[in-house]
Parts: sequence; C-alpha cells; structure tokens
Amino acid sequence: MRVIFMGTPDFAVPALQALVAAGHEVVATYTQPPRPGGRRGKELTPTPVHRAAEALGIEVRYPASLKGTEEQAAFAALGADIAVVAAYGLILPQAVLDAPRHGCLNLHGSILPRWRGAAPIQRAILAGDAETGVDIMRMEAGLDTGPVLLEGRTPIDHKSAGELTEELARIGARLIVKVLADRSDCPPRPEPDDGVTYAKKIDKAETRIDFTQDAAAIERQIRAFAPSPGAWFELEGERYRVLSAEVVRRPGLDPGPMADAEPSPPAAPDQVRDDFGTTLDDSLTIACGNGAIRPVLIQRAGRPVMSVAELLRGRSIPAGTRLC
Repeated sequence: MRVIFMGTPDFAVPALQALVAAGHEVVATYTQPPRPGGRRGKELTPTPVHRAAEALGIEVRYPASLKGTEEQAAFAALGADIAVVAAYGLILPQAVLDAPRHGCLNLHGSILPRWRGAAPIQRAILAGDAETGVDIMRMEAGLDTGPVLLEGRTPIDHKSAGELTEELARIGARLIVKVLADRSDCPPRPEPDDGVTYAKKIDKAETRIDFTQDAAAIERQIRAFAPSPGAWFELEGERYRVLSAEVVRRPGLDPGPMADAEPSPPAAPDQVRDDFGTTLDDSLTIACGNGAIRPVLIQRAGRPVMSVAELLRGRSIPAGTRLC
C-alpha cells in the first residue's frame, strides 16, 4: 500500500520500520519540526521519527500546522492508500482524515475508551491500572473516539513509562502490519460508551514528589515519569530526580503498603506524624504518608544517573534530613 506515516517520538519508530520491512511504500513521513536541543540547548534537533525516516530514505515533512489549504493539498497530492498515525502531536483536520483512500489509522497506547488523549501510558501507571495495551483505531473527528480494529494487551506490573513505551511500541508495530495485511480480518468495533477516561498532558507541577502521599502512589509517580521528565525532590536547593524506587515498611509503625497494596487506613490521632519527607536512615529511606520509599536510581542536576549507593559515597545524606 502507499502509506503516509505521521509520528514524532520513539514510540512511533518501530511502526515506521515495520511498515517498510513489510513491503509497504511509505511515500512521506510527517513529524514535528526540529526543536532546540543538544548540550547547549540551541542546536535544532530532529525528532526520532525524522531521523528514522531519513535513515530509510523516506521524504520527511514537518509543517507547523495542517490547517492551511496549501498543506492539505500537498498531503492529498501524495495519493496515499492510507495514513498511519502514532503520537504525531497535531490534530488532523477533516480534509486530511478524508484524503487517503482508506482513511487514517492511529496507534494509541491504551485500551480504549480508557485513557483517550495525550499521556495514556503515564496515566495508566499513575492510576495503578493492572494492564494497558495498544489499539489500532480508525480516526475520526473526535479525540480517540473511532472504532477499534485490533488490540494488544500487556500487564503493567512494575514497569516504568520508558519500559512500557518500548513494549507497547513493539506491540503496535506488529498490530499495524497485521491490519494492513488483511483489513477484512480486522472488522472495526465501536468503542463502548462506558469506562471513558481522559489522559491529560503531564503538567510539570505533577512531577514534584509530595511525601505526604501514600508510598505506593509515590512509587507509581516515579515509574510514570521515568526516564523523563523524572519525579523529583529538593535538598538544600538542589534538585534530585528519582528514576526508580522501592516501597518499604516502617518498623514500629503501621505495616505500610507494598507497591501493589491498597493504601493503609489513616493513622489514629495519637499516631499522626509530621516526618513526611524525612530520611529514616543513612540509606536514603524516606518517610511518606503511609510507609516509606527507598530510591534505587537517582540523578543530580547536571550529573549522570547513578545508584543511590554511588550517590551516598560522594554525598552523605544522614538520617533526619528533611527533603522537600
């Protein structure tokens, strides 16, 4: 088939590569424009899909918008049989949705209709969902409301957003190749009316760790924002990003939740604590609303990711230190 591919981040790259390997003619790739990046933050950096498409010898287009009639005409002039979209980052106007002969298909990283929208993988982890997946859906004007052609699922377990994104990207690549191989074998089914949730874009304010929260919720927050943008706390004005952590019990207090457990009931009045965010030992075990967390991987500003043991060899953080 003549395919237009539309995607931007690493999540989309396996699908592009799989379409080419399956023998489809990818006539053009649409992606977001290069953004300032690099070590100085000034060099224009192409997106992962941009780099992958160039390596495959595919034309790359990166319009800032698809709302103009000129851009829409250029899109239609490609004469595509179908467009495949994976985390592209722009809303497709109706004229673009209608241009390919068989319409546009989207790889969405959730089990629809749960987590429609911009950040489905992170929201699934934050909510403590047991599983998630990838849906191949036919695009329409609504936000991720189109009928689903094929679905793949996977347990979330204790995976980080980065690990889950890689896994879902591989699943999505296999599914889109299967759909294009025989569309008649993947009849569309409408999304159910029940269970609709929306995965709003991640706000920077959400990434700061609030140690008054339950330890299990904080551990999910850490996984949801790893490797980027990273959940963080401050110590003496310096920001520390936590990339991995474990939930631990606090001896002598309530048993505390493990990572999969329901939050413990509120403490009795005579048990109320105000030590949230305080280190409990010299191994960076941190008191939380219920239970405690112990970071495993951490990153200081401007430094590489390191184990907590490596951090503490060069930067002592004794018991009783208050983090914020």
